[in-house]
Amino acid sequence: MDRELYGREAVLHGNGLVARLAGLTRHAGARVAYEHGDDPPVTVFTGGRGMGKTALLKEIRNGYKGCTPLALIDCAHIEEPDDHGPGWTPLTGALSELAVQLAPKGEAVKPVQFPRLSLGLVAVASLGWSREDDERARRDLLRLGPLLATVDPGRAAAAGWVGRVLAKLAAAFTEATAPLAGQVAGLVAEATVETVVEEFFGRFLRQSENWYGAYRNAGGRGRAGLQQLAVDFAQGGRRRAEAESFLVGALTEDLLRAYTGLRRGTRIGRPLLLLDNAHEPLGRQLVEPILRARADGRRDRVVVLATSRVRDHEGLRNATRTRLPETAHRAPCPRDGRVGSGLLAVDLTPLTPTQARAAFDAHDPAGRTPADLSRAVHRLTGGRPLGVALLARAAGEAPAAVRSTLTPGGLLDLTVELREDSPPVPVAPTLLAELLPVPRPGPYAVLAAAHDEDSARRLAQARLAGEALDGDVALRVRDRLRAEDWTVAAAGAAHFVADPLLRALLLHRLRFEDGDHPRYAAWHAAHETLRRHYGPDPTPRRLHHDLALGSTAEAVAHFRLTFPEPDVLGWLGRLRFVASAPYPRERGATGPDPRRAVALGQEPDPGLPDGLDPDTTALHLSVRRLLHAVWLLTDPLALPDEEVAHRLTHELRRLSGRHLTGSGPLWDAATHWPRDIRAWRELSLPPGRPEDGV
Repeated sequence: MDRELYGREAVLHGNGLVARLAGLTRHAGARVAYEHGDDPPVTVFTGGRGMGKTALLKEIRNGYKGCTPLALIDCAHIEEPDDHGPGWTPLTGALSELAVQLAPKGEAVKPVQFPRLSLGLVAVASLGWSREDDERARRDLLRLGPLLATVDPGRAAAAGWVGRVLAKLAAAFTEATAPLAGQVAGLVAEATVETVVEEFFGRFLRQSENWYGAYRNAGGRGRAGLQQLAVDFAQGGRRRAEAESFLVGALTEDLLRAYTGLRRGTRIGRPLLLLDNAHEPLGRQLVEPILRARADGRRDRVVVLATSRVRDHEGLRNATRTRLPETAHRAPCPRDGRVGSGLLAVDLTPLTPTQARAAFDAHDPAGRTPADLSRAVHRLTGGRPLGVALLARAAGEAPAAVRSTLTPGGLLDLTVELREDSPPVPVAPTLLAELLPVPRPGPYAVLAAAHDEDSARRLAQARLAGEALDGDVALRVRDRLRAEDWTVAAAGAAHFVADPLLRALLLHRLRFEDGDHPRYAAWHAAHETLRRHYGPDPTPRRLHHDLALGSTAEAVAHFRLTFPEPDVLGWLGRLRFVASAPYPRERGATGPDPRRAVALGQEPDPGLPDGLDPDTTALHLSVRRLLHAVWLLTDPLALPDEEVAHRLTHELRRLSGRHLTGSGPLWDAATHWPRDIRAWRELSLPPGRPEDGV
């Protein structure tokens, strides 16, 4: 069953990018005009974790399976066989898996044979075989059975061929008197290939080995090329890389012959090679030989669709770049003399608010959750499809008693059923594990409370000393975040973990993971450490951690005392920063947010400090209401509150009338900050300058 596309229609619809590259619509297999003729680009979908790269490839596979030869592998997870010989590498393992997936007959596709790739992998598989250990040879040969079955299923299913290959090898070992290991490898490879050709290759396939005559030092002789390939593979280093590149060419050559051989005209469309996590080294090993061959003029008819978590990957430096919506009808990829110009890098864009609403409607068709919940989730997740989809599912599965009062923070506290045959899983830890797959997320959660690298290092020294056995914990966390392509704040930035969703999930773990209600010792220890780090003076960062600890008195006093100063924009900026502190939520709390009553002036006892005259008391209470209003309205885990937004306008206008010199910025803030909030933007500063605040 297809998933909802949620903005990926530009790739998958009837005249979308994949259809124009493959020449086929999905499912029905109707013909579509080729956009790039016989020279399709290697298309790489780029985006961070949770942007839907893997889901997109799986949708392509589901849509085109049976319509055209197709294979999907994850370049980050190629399973290594137990006790394999030296002829197995991630590249040879991937090539064998790709061929086995591409070969089968489908409803509208003929089977594909891979004789050239079979010969090459048989040759390199023979490395390390010896007369003393024919059991290893037997295991390696049986492992090649599914690949050889693409050439002749009947013979591959019979057990006798392995024994005949081993007997031929025994004779080869008797003749192998050369002192150099490379020469022995070549002789063993020759004997293996000769037997396999005799066993599996009919009259029309025997010429397949001639293709290896183009290999270095082969002089047009296929058997010599296969020998040299095995020798080079055994040598390792640059020579092995050359041999592996030639094996990639064998895969694409076999696919090309399937489209241009004796049955020419019986196939429509093009085969699809789907490579997930192609930013990994294996991805480059598979893609670069194809790019080089195409730059030299070879036309292989293979559509390569890959994904990369790293947008600015070195391998993409010469790619043509575009964004997903721009590919809906046309995706130019002009070539020049550079090999990398054959790459089309497509940035996967976040979901729009409308698409997030569609995801919520799919799981809550009756609309029993708050009307603004999907938009608030879009703000929290930044439109990251994985986050939107999981939180929408959680909303649809929420208990009826809490559904009407859900907030983004409340969604993180829920459980969600991802599989019918498995129990529900907690939302926040599940989403965090998907976005940050590290063995121990605890140190990351602690450091998410920090603002920049300096404060993160101080926090690590105080709270993570046991983690520092192999170096600076904060720097290790920083480097891992960068390796996962998460933005890490530069010195002086607002938060050490810059992505709002990842930071919210880590802070959720910091507060709730240890189940230490009502003390929340880990949360308090981290914020108290940072509070002490910033010293006794009421600086914005110190006051930020006061709020995270649930204490607002000193912040209110500070903003009251500094209100008369002439730098009103600075005052507003400090207020905005302090109020961005994470709120010390209670898990599963029901009823109105406690900040609401304070913002509206409805708390029974405001707890005024001693010694204030009536005018100062009025200023103090106004600042207090304003601080709590901004804190609530800008909280990504809360829902907007129109009454509080009106109160925000009222308080800022009253303060504008009180200030002797800076009434303009305060009046502008009263006009523009509520607009920013209703438009789901960060509060602009100066007010009304969206380019500075969005």
